[in-house]
Amino acid sequence: MPDHASGHIDLARLQEVLDGPWAEVRNAHRNQLDARFLPVYGETGDQARERITRLLTALPVELGIASAFPTEYGGSSDVGGSIVATEMLAQVDLSLMVKAGVQWGLFGGAVLALGTRRHHDAYLRDIISGKIFGCFAMTETGHGSDVQNLRTTCTYDPQTQTFDLHTPHEAARKDYIGNAARDGRMAVVFAQLVADGRRHGVHAWLVPIRDAQGNPLPGVTIGDAGAKAGLLGVDNGRLSFDHVRVPRDMLLDRYGQVAQDGTYSSPIENDSRRFFTMLGTLVRGRVSVGGAASAATRSALTIAVRYGDIRRQFDTPESDREVLLNDYLAHQRKLLPALATTYALHFAQAQLVAAVHEVQGGDGPVDELRQRELESRAAGLKAAQTWHATRTIQMCREACGGAGYLAENRLPGLKADTDVFTTFEGDNTVLLQLVAKGLLTGYRDEFGSLDGWGRASFVAEQVREMVLERTEARSVIERLISAVPGRDEEVAVTDRGWQLKVFEDREAHLLDGAVRRLRNGAATKKDRPFDIFNDVQDHVLTVAAAHIDRVTLEAFVAGIEDTADPQVRALLSRVCDLYALSVIEANKGWFLEHGRLTPARSKAITGVVNGLLKELRPYMRTLVDGFAIPDAWLHCAMLREEPHRQETMAAHDSAGDPQAVPA
Repeated sequence: MPDHASGHIDLARLQEVLDGPWAEVRNAHRNQLDARFLPVYGETGDQARERITRLLTALPVELGIASAFPTEYGGSSDVGGSIVATEMLAQVDLSLMVKAGVQWGLFGGAVLALGTRRHHDAYLRDIISGKIFGCFAMTETGHGSDVQNLRTTCTYDPQTQTFDLHTPHEAARKDYIGNAARDGRMAVVFAQLVADGRRHGVHAWLVPIRDAQGNPLPGVTIGDAGAKAGLLGVDNGRLSFDHVRVPRDMLLDRYGQVAQDGTYSSPIENDSRRFFTMLGTLVRGRVSVGGAASAATRSALTIAVRYGDIRRQFDTPESDREVLLNDYLAHQRKLLPALATTYALHFAQAQLVAAVHEVQGGDGPVDELRQRELESRAAGLKAAQTWHATRTIQMCREACGGAGYLAENRLPGLKADTDVFTTFEGDNTVLLQLVAKGLLTGYRDEFGSLDGWGRASFVAEQVREMVLERTEARSVIERLISAVPGRDEEVAVTDRGWQLKVFEDREAHLLDGAVRRLRNGAATKKDRPFDIFNDVQDHVLTVAAAHIDRVTLEAFVAGIEDTADPQVRALLSRVCDLYALSVIEANKGWFLEHGRLTPARSKAITGVVNGLLKELRPYMRTLVDGFAIPDAWLHCAMLREEPHRQETMAAHDSAGDPQAVPA
């Protein structure tokens, strides 16, 4: 660990580690996105929508927000770069990030992933350039996360060689759809495909919804979703279809084709497997949402930490000098564990982005097992990142007192704009069930719907114990765990191998317990598959959370192993200790109940955490400065007074007379 006498943290080296392989993308955003792109405090919804639409078309192409598209259409085939670009936009303005994500991630991404060459040739260039604004119309008023049971229908008529797109009732209305209320001219609409007298599951169509003047096309009803808590610049709306005729060739038919006579065919015969394969190609949106939430969290922590280094409150008995907020243990208890978790999730996100880039960035066929693993990892990390953002941004707001409640200090906007992240791109509770299901079934081909496991086709007796799949740092993790000396109570709680072993043991124990409970339920409720799973739902959610904790810790460890600078490596190692021990401390009840910790060792962990807080206190500013967020992007009035506040406080300290401090 660096010390003030001999150690020094080179911020450039720390930033280099955090920026990762797409540092050029990050720096391009830092250099090119100026004050024009920042949020405007106090604007109306209409003003925000107009501004964000204007800025979206002004985004420099070289920033890479549309870089995931093939080079022949104007992209650069850089899937990882596009996710990182989205993350950087989130630090500037979350409305701009979401609007861009709808246009190029969801709408354009669906055309790319689910369409074929004729769709790409006809539309991708105009989508990338912004000549065609589009929507991603999946969610319905009555069906959100349960996409497999959407009620909108699209029925093929061989006489006219068109599909009849229809909203059968109000609950089937497409709801919360970004770009729908104002700017969208086309929509990728998800509906139940009906052909040759039978349903073939959910598919997607490219459907015009407005004419050149912006008026709804015949049969299309468009409404505004109304006032929202945040993201004022995103024009969320509602879409309904009254027997709208859609040409046959507007079916995005990579995974399902309908011939002129109505014959349906697909390279994937099983309806459920086909559905999950289609959704799996869209995993980039979920990864981007998690990354954006973490980016907003970094902004909030930077503001709170920097404010805590200039704001003083109460003096000490031995001095008339008021104490900096960051010098209070209670304040450190708020900020530093959250900062450690943010670092851990940053490394987990970087590892995930690299995996997405590898799996989806090539021209060859996608490895199905790796794709399923990727979907599970993306689902779990998105849940962890967005819940962490919600908790941490609120905590940062409180840590800044009344100043944190003022719009001019950015935190209220970050709080309002990120709150919905816990429920879009998949409700977090449902996503954790998806993670748990992957762990319990070993990625079986026959998946049920995402509504809470309620498919009879899942046979509970087939649940089996899984060997815990390690992350990309397999050899490092195995080496550290195998090096743990002696009995647990004799090993220092800061031993990395011991920490890794504790996280792994917790996940394995929870997973085994869930398997036993499911088997017991199957023996007594074999004809009630929903009850079998519903009775252990709390348990499987805990399994999923423990899995993501382990994956996150292993990613952090891998990031440290790849860090060359010894001082940065030492600092990151202590931050990793704080993350690991904070998770253990937060779950003390479980560890004590299951004999994994003695009461004495449990108390010792709290003491070590407090010691780490003192040790890391001098590096709080260094850790947030490592995020390299430009001062202008923080867009925070109270930090613009930072140099003046520091000068006046220094004068106060040297004079020893609070009355002598200038107003």
